[in-house]
Amino acid sequence: MSQDLLKYELIVQDALRGVVREVLTRVSREGMPGEHHFYITFRTRDPGVNIPQRLRETYPDEMTIVLQHQFFGLELKDDSFEVTLSFNRSLERLHVPFRAISAFVDPSVNFGLQFQTGEGGETPAAAADTAEAVAADGDAAEPAADVPPAEKVVSLDAFRKK
Repeated sequence: MSQDLLKYELIVQDALRGVVREVLTRVSREGMPGEHHFYITFRTRDPGVNIPQRLRETYPDEMTIVLQHQFFGLELKDDSFEVTLSFNRSLERLHVPFRAISAFVDPSVNFGLQFQTGEGGETPAAAADTAEAVAADGDAAEPAADVPPAEKVVSLDAFRKK
């Protein structure tokens, strides 16, 4: 077998992260439409992730945030987004590079994306299965029952050579 010098997997992941970027860009301009809401899971130790120390201590590896009713100041950059959320009634600003995102789920339409996490090619389970959801009002919440089942989450494993 020949070596993939073009790195198709990385190109596909960047394209899928572009979907997340486009969705968040629309929401930042127009607000959250209808019943849409997002669970965004990201790796807290990745380069460029900027979250308060107390959140980093609570979520040392991975954190899931919920963008639904109460989020403020959603700003998009080419390679990251920033948002202010309330945690235990304290507003906190989060900076998350798109490359740190491991899962993006919109349970209102049964849509989800899952991203490769490391050099070894491991991928996390669906966001609802691996990380505690943090409600936008700051209260820890159980993952929603309407998060799409694993077969509805787009995983890059299907395209990976075995």
